[in-house]
Amino acid sequence: MRSRDWMVALFALLAGAAHAEVTASNAWIRGMVPGQKTTAAYLTLRSTEDAKVVGVSSAVAGMAMLHTSSIVSGVAHMDSLDALKLPAGKAVELKPGGDHVMLMNVARPLRHGDTVPLTFTIEDSKGKRSKVEVNAAVRPIAE
Repeated sequence: MRSRDWMVALFALLAGAAHAEVTASNAWIRGMVPGQKTTAAYLTLRSTEDAKVVGVSSAVAGMAMLHTSSIVSGVAHMDSLDALKLPAGKAVELKPGGDHVMLMNVARPLRHGDTVPLTFTIEDSKGKRSKVEVNAAVRPIAE
């Protein structure tokens, strides 16, 4: 194999091994009051390739789920999502009134100033799964 052919083959191999790189920004969680067991997390995700979030967890919650909120005929609805699509190069914002992460069975109320770990399971277009670790700041309840 000539030198140039070897380099082309190596580049093709490395390009095939690439996977979606997902970054998170502006991660935050709504603070809680005593006795409250559920809250929501919000952030912006961006992937270098088409991918999807297929799971989420947090050490502070008994259960974490992807949810979406909508208004249908003037009534607010919240439904769980099996997956959240991450189109290549586009920011996907999880925000109040839209897609978000629900944290349920939280052992103690989260307060302004706390930092909460979230782990997202990402699946790329080839079915390969990876984890993205995010630290979310708890904001005051009023935000």
